[in-house]
Amino acid sequence: MSSEATGKPERGSGVDPRLLEILICPVTRQTLTYDRAAGELVSKKARLAYPIRGGIPIMLADEARDLDTGAPEGDES
Repeated sequence: MSSEATGKPERGSGVDPRLLEILICPVTRQTLTYDRAAGELVSKKARLAYPIRGGIPIMLADEARDLDTGAPEGDES
């Protein structure tokens, strides 16, 4: 089963699976779903996708992509 289906990280993702299991959304404090194809951790409740850059999850709301608009959360345009 893929990580998209289970919400659990897969080995070889570039991010330590143990880290992905303990990270939570900083906005909602809810669990995240790992989207391997997009390289993001998704908070369904907050409708935000947190990027993973160089194997490091960027857990800042201002850096997250808004799932409804596709724009970064901190983007005022």
